[in-house]
Amino acid sequence: MNQKWTLGVDIGSVTAKFLLLDEQRQVRFDSYNRTMGDPIRAILAGLREAEAALSTGCAIAAVGTTGSGRQLAAAILGADIVKNEITTHALGAQYWNPDVRSIIEIGGQDSKCIHLRDGVVVDFSMNSVCAAGTGAFLDQQAGRLEIPIERFGEFALTAEEPVRIAGRCSVFAESDMIHKQQAGHGKASICLGLCHALVRNYLCAVVGGKRLASPISFQGGVSHNGAILKCFQEALPGCRIEIPPRPTSCGALGAALLAQPVAETGQTRFRGYSHPTYAVKERRCSNCVNQCDLLHLVSADGVVARWGGRCGRELSEAAP
Repeated sequence: MNQKWTLGVDIGSVTAKFLLLDEQRQVRFDSYNRTMGDPIRAILAGLREAEAALSTGCAIAAVGTTGSGRQLAAAILGADIVKNEITTHALGAQYWNPDVRSIIEIGGQDSKCIHLRDGVVVDFSMNSVCAAGTGAFLDQQAGRLEIPIERFGEFALTAEEPVRIAGRCSVFAESDMIHKQQAGHGKASICLGLCHALVRNYLCAVVGGKRLASPISFQGGVSHNGAILKCFQEALPGCRIEIPPRPTSCGALGAALLAQPVAETGQTRFRGYSHPTYAVKERRCSNCVNQCDLLHLVSADGVVARWGGRCGRELSEAAP
């Protein structure tokens, strides 16, 4: 009899994360890849990687999805559980440390702050439309400075002092960075200044006036940047900030944990490993005043799934 493994999938705006849990709730595989503007390709590629990682005699018996692309991933893969990022990131953090009380999560295009009490999410906040407190902010500036983003933090830590850079807005930050370059400041000092600017923006715009409590779990792709961790430690003296073993996969881990009870029943919706060519089409629903923009996942066989409606009557809307 096959062992029943569970697949957790977190599709964000920039990256796709896949994770496999075995029956003993041990992580057996995880992957972290950029979507490159094509989430459908990234989802199918991640599924192929997960299939290759299955041990002999094991099978995917349930699927959970999360992230901004969770509905798309759920429709393609046949997810049993579809959950928001707040819940899944909290569960993923608690898997590594049940005593976590605050979560700093900074991804490619958004950032979150989650507060827990006695293992329960009691509050959370997210960034607004500006990307100044996200990984995209550092990606963009790293490209301008011609520094690989993978080396950005290491390089920033070589600076003796950071340059003060305005970080409340990504546009103003870039203008200020250019001004500091023209003034003759070194690249390392500018990089460290950008890290401080991101941390200041996060604490002001996302955390606001709320208090972060130890221990803090630092998650998301930006947690790999050692300079950002150092800036948070300086900005939050007395707080213990931990980076979990798989900081980019906490959302996928939480989704897998939520789907695990389904694996035990053997009643999964998982579609398997072979898939047709998919496309997403948009159509405005005319069934009510909401005028929702509906998304349809289609293949050669017709409409696979649709989502985006708020009243439920969109199911009667003709497919595009």
